[in-house]
Amino acid sequence: MGEQTSLPYPPSPFEGVIGKTYKESTAAWPTIPTAGEGAPNIVVIVLDDVGFGQTSTFGGLIPTPNLDKLASEGLRFNRFHTTAVCGPSRAALLTGRNHHDAGNGYLMEWSTGFPSYTTMIPKTTATVAEVLKDNGYSTWWYGKNHNTPDWETSVAGPFDRWPTGMGFEYFYGFNAGETHQYYPVLFENTTPVEPDKGPEDGYHFMTDMTDRAISRMRYAKSVAPNKPFFMYFAPGAMHAPHHVTKEWRDKFAGAFDMGWEKYREQVFENQKQMGIIPADTEMSPRPDWVQEWDSLSDEQKQVYCALFENYAGYFAFTDHEVGRLLDAIKQLPDAENTLVMYIVGDNGASSEGGPDGTLDEIKNLGGILPTVEEIKAGLDALGGPETEPHYPMGWAWAGNTPFQWVKAVASHLGGSRNPMVVSWPTKVEHDPVPRDPFLHLVDIAPTLFEAAGVTMPDTVNGIDQLPLAGKSFLPSLTDASFEGRGEQYFEIMSNRSIYEDGWKANAQHTLPWRQDVAPGNWDQDRWELYHLDEDFAEANDLAGEMPEKLEQMKASFDAAAEKYHVYPLDDRGVARALLPKPTAPGSDPTATRFTFYEGATRLPETAAPSMKNRSWNVEARISTDGTATNGVVMALGGVAGGISLYLKDGVPAFDYNYYGDHTTLRATEPVAAGDVVLGLEFGYDGGGIGKGATLTLTVDGTKVAEGRAEKTVFARFGVDTFGIGEDTGQPVTTDYRPPFRFTGRIDRVDIELGPLELSHEDHATVAHTEMKAAQRRE
Repeated sequence: MGEQTSLPYPPSPFEGVIGKTYKESTAAWPTIPTAGEGAPNIVVIVLDDVGFGQTSTFGGLIPTPNLDKLASEGLRFNRFHTTAVCGPSRAALLTGRNHHDAGNGYLMEWSTGFPSYTTMIPKTTATVAEVLKDNGYSTWWYGKNHNTPDWETSVAGPFDRWPTGMGFEYFYGFNAGETHQYYPVLFENTTPVEPDKGPEDGYHFMTDMTDRAISRMRYAKSVAPNKPFFMYFAPGAMHAPHHVTKEWRDKFAGAFDMGWEKYREQVFENQKQMGIIPADTEMSPRPDWVQEWDSLSDEQKQVYCALFENYAGYFAFTDHEVGRLLDAIKQLPDAENTLVMYIVGDNGASSEGGPDGTLDEIKNLGGILPTVEEIKAGLDALGGPETEPHYPMGWAWAGNTPFQWVKAVASHLGGSRNPMVVSWPTKVEHDPVPRDPFLHLVDIAPTLFEAAGVTMPDTVNGIDQLPLAGKSFLPSLTDASFEGRGEQYFEIMSNRSIYEDGWKANAQHTLPWRQDVAPGNWDQDRWELYHLDEDFAEANDLAGEMPEKLEQMKASFDAAAEKYHVYPLDDRGVARALLPKPTAPGSDPTATRFTFYEGATRLPETAAPSMKNRSWNVEARISTDGTATNGVVMALGGVAGGISLYLKDGVPAFDYNYYGDHTTLRATEPVAAGDVVLGLEFGYDGGGIGKGATLTLTVDGTKVAEGRAEKTVFARFGVDTFGIGEDTGQPVTTDYRPPFRFTGRIDRVDIELGPLELSHEDHATVAHTEMKAAQRRE
């Protein structure tokens, strides 16, 4: 239908005739919005945490044959940009506005009450899906959703910031920055669902979501072959945890023994030979935060290579699954009129594995880093369901060849430049020479609108809309001389930059692998200056030679920051994460007593009772069949950390999982058949965060087991959820197979929280101090 200033379209007028009876009347059906003639199917694929120099398609050493094939049929873009971190990137893509204007200045776990940082996408920035749906498209979202604030993902809603409330007619995926690939926290639309099999049966979320996408796409085209669809396909890959079977990992045994400096050199030469980067590109030297490979011990090399081999295997598996989707697209009746935009990463390669990598990246994010010896001892389980692996940050540096820095460092291209491949058989002829207009995620929406023959309306659902920040690059698909954006700002966690007419000024401020570091003095940041027209990789800093140009660029950043509502800058890491967030609508944020009933599952951790850094008691009123009763009464968290109160063969048990270190209480006798009050008293030591606790398990008020947890999780248990009557997603303990539904009856579960000895703000300050002290000790 195309031209409109307001969506949705008003009801069409009745064009028939109404008489006193049907005999003198003429019927006429209302007009339903339909897509314009020739409107293409649209598939936008977005991977997570991928470096510019990782895929074979762009010179990397990880074979991605299906991405290679797509590129051989379409176009590669080598100057496409993201925001440098996932949630903000996706907000910019989905809305066509800069991430601060879309309320996503940073990630929801670090959200604050300033308009640009709430992570609550405002109704003034309607999504691509909203516009395409009202113009006759089917709209589907598969995979990662990190754009619904987790305090809004409970049964209490609201649901208008879920995918199905933002223009997508169908959603199958997870609401978080990551999920366990073997035990995902899944929703279908707004309803929690469980996989029909476990990892021991071959389950992996990447395969599951691909199967679902192919099935719905085929079904839709069987019913309505002429109706175009918009599919947003956003796997959890390649974000940690890097989960893949040994079969895939073993394909890369020894492949990276050369180390990260030589990896970078080989990729750099590949990129030149392939024309991905200009022949005169220079590469910056190894930074001081990356260890020299030859200085490492044999043990370090073994561990570091194993972790990156695992990542490469995960990537090869992901490429295989995306290839299945691409093959299915080619079988559609209108395959030739399908526009595929494959964005290879929502930011650069991730350094969040820290200096040595990890088998438990949730623990790393809490500031607790493993030793190389600890990682080596667990390598037999690498990539499996009991691990949450991530590689060392040296591989992130190498993966971003030829650029400096990594994910979350929005000041430099290593954080914000990602490959893109575009295919549209009816419109695009293959060109082996990469397209090089300077593009950004905000340019996706206007490009899709132009391809579909629609325009962005002035109002959506009665709400005046912010103008799109991007412009269509559709002409670049047929015109190699097309010029891209003349200006674009970047800012994440005070790492900031401005691009303007071939020049770029950068200020690197915080370190992504040190969430406890907050410099707090922005005036001391050193700004760098690069002429990208002559320096593709930001290798030659001209700040000292051209101070006046640098000052002009800094003024341009400030103007853009004011225009797009970047301020206030905020460099707090864990301290910001521990600040209180909104609660579910209608709940009491000060409550210390809670009652839950059977069936209360998939409650996000932020919306569940805050059972950390304080004492608490649980009383569960249940009915059992004695030794025949099994299942979870209450659970929170998963493999990385969590708590579970359960019965096994009628015997009560409690497990406290501190990053794989389990404190388990177990009664010596099963409960009697009938009504039972099962209790757990958690006596927190106090004196700071993450301290120990005395645990007491009771049956009808009588102690049946007790124990000590010498350390407790002070921040988040991870990305899994709270539930009554089952342990959905990841299991807290290997003592049972999830979801381990309770076979008796749960009448109610009462939780009473003791007082916090410190305020949330004080906890944040203590966390900052204690994490720094712990890492100094290491």
